[in-house]
Amino acid sequence: MESFESILKTHYLYPAALFAESEPHLVDTILGSCVAVCIFDPVKKIGGINHYMLPFWNGTGLASPKYGNIAIQKLVEKMVSLGSQKENLQAKIFGGGEVIETKSNHFKIGERNIEIAEKILAEMRIRITGKSIGGKQGRKIRFNTETGVVLMKLIQKQNA
Repeated sequence: MESFESILKTHYLYPAALFAESEPHLVDTILGSCVAVCIFDPVKKIGGINHYMLPFWNGTGLASPKYGNIAIQKLVEKMVSLGSQKENLQAKIFGGGEVIETKSNHFKIGERNIEIAEKILAEMRIRITGKSIGGKQGRKIRFNTETGVVLMKLIQKQNA
């Protein structure tokens, strides 16, 4: 018997991208210091996800979803364009691990990526209903845009 999930379309989300469509999908992505924000509308039963690499766009160059402050704003705009009411949206945050060992982790990219997600979602009054953030491991996630369910697996660090 075919499982319910096997009939959904799948999409692989690359870094610096976002995805939201009214048709249900399973969206997969892999995160290290990057962060993915999954936004779900329980009324419309639609969801979207971004995958950003750096916390903040400084105003020079292209305002790309590579940056958290752009990626979250663009994803919310896309959800609204698909018929969602902003007040119905809920968010889950994943990633932001410090997975690259350096002599001095003074950049703290993962930590800053998490901070920008929490700050922007709070400013937009979008409730965070779940998160798996920080730490030293990467994450592989699968987001069901129709149910809002996120399956997550921690990725063990490989030694070369």
